[in-house]
Amino acid sequence: MTTGRPLWWLRAEGLVLLVTALALYGSTHQHWWLVPTAILLPDLLMAGYLGGTTVGAAAYNLAHAYPLPAGLALIGIGRHEPLVLALGLIWLAHIGVDRAMGYGLKYDDHFQHTHLGQIGHSQNEAMS
Repeated sequence: MTTGRPLWWLRAEGLVLLVTALALYGSTHQHWWLVPTAILLPDLLMAGYLGGTTVGAAAYNLAHAYPLPAGLALIGIGRHEPLVLALGLIWLAHIGVDRAMGYGLKYDDHFQHTHLGQIGHSQNEAMS
């Protein structure tokens, strides 16, 4: 579990990722209604928790780590497909929001145990 100043930096990185992904989204010339429509899609993989905490954590982490959305964005760039790029950027923005709010990658013992600390603990407790 990360605490203190490193936790603050990780959460600030999440905010930077969110702002950067949305700024780049603007360059795709896709409709902005797509952002609220698609931004929660990665959370659908929380359904993996129906199969237990090990499966759930693996599914959640797959949807909340950088490689897949970054790869999707790169495919969109390489193939000159603005919609594919836009979806990758929305996915990255989702991860940025989660990190900024303190939702990290999950351990397989329970949903609240993340690399950024325990979800639901007070800000003062987590940041000290």
